[in-house]
Amino acid sequence: MAMVLNNTVYRDAEGSEGVVPLVLVHAFPVDHRMWDDCALRVIALSDERGLPAFPVWAPDTPGSGESPVPADEDCGPRAADGSYPEALDRLVDAHAELVRSAGYRGAVWVGLSMGGYVAIGMQRRHPDMMAGLALCDTRVSVDAPAARQGRLRCAEESLRTRSVEPVMHFAEPQPGDSAFKRSSGFVARFSLWIRSQTPEGIAWRQCMAAGRPDMTDELPRVSVPAAVVSGERDPSSPPETMAPLARAMTGTNARFTRIPDCGHFSAVEKPDVVAGALVDLMARVLASEGRE
Repeated sequence: MAMVLNNTVYRDAEGSEGVVPLVLVHAFPVDHRMWDDCALRVIALSDERGLPAFPVWAPDTPGSGESPVPADEDCGPRAADGSYPEALDRLVDAHAELVRSAGYRGAVWVGLSMGGYVAIGMQRRHPDMMAGLALCDTRVSVDAPAARQGRLRCAEESLRTRSVEPVMHFAEPQPGDSAFKRSSGFVARFSLWIRSQTPEGIAWRQCMAAGRPDMTDELPRVSVPAAVVSGERDPSSPPETMAPLARAMTGTNARFTRIPDCGHFSAVEKPDVVAGALVDLMARVLASEGRE
C-alpha cells in the first residue's frame, strides 16, 4: 500500500482545460493549514489578473493533519540510525500519483521548508511532471551531521514521551524573529497547529527528512518557470543561502523574492507577498503554455 495523502482543495477549477494544479506542500511541524491564508490570496490575486482558473491544492504530508503515518514497508529500508533513506522518494512518488490520479499531466510544485524537499524531489523523480517550481525558505542539501542527529533525537524524544513537546519551540518567539512571529496571534495559531499533530507523525517526518538525499545537482536541471522565496529573518534558510539556489537554476529564469521582516514560515507571516510570487509564477507557467 502506498503512502496516503489527505488533500485539501481550495479550488478545483473544473472545466478549465489545459491547466495544471498549484500544489502547496507544507512545512514541519504543522500541516496544510499553514497555507490557508496564502492559498485564498493566490486565488483572489489570480482572479484579479484575469488568469485562467487553476486548481489550488495542499496535501497533508504523511503523519500530519489527516494523513496517516506510513507503515514501515511503505517507507523503504531503515538505516542503523533510524532514518529512512528512501522515504522521501516514496513521498514524492505519492504526490505524483495524487496529481496523475486526478487526470493531470503535471503540476506547479511549491514547497516551504520540509515541503521544499518534495518540490525539488519532483525534479529528481518525475521531471516530466514539472510545470513550475517554487522553493520557499528551504534547503536542497542534506543536513549537517549535528542537524541530522538533532532530528533523530527529536523523533526519539517524541515517541519516548508520547508528546509533541520536543517541537513546541517552533511556536515560541526567538531573538531576531519577525514582528508577526513575536505576536500573540502567531503563538496561539502555531501552538494550536502543533498540538493537533501526533508524536508518531512528528517522529516519522523527522526520520524521513534525516534520510533524504542531497539534491543540489537537481537545480541546474530545472527548465520550467521557477521562483525562490526567502524571509530576511529566516534563521535556517536566509536570503544568503536561498538566493544562490535561484542562481543555480541555470536552465531557467528563477525569480527571487526577498521578504523584509519575515522569518522561516513566510506563507504564514507574509501571505500576500508569497501569494504574489506564486501568482507571478503561475502567470509565467500559463504564458509558456500559451494559456495566459
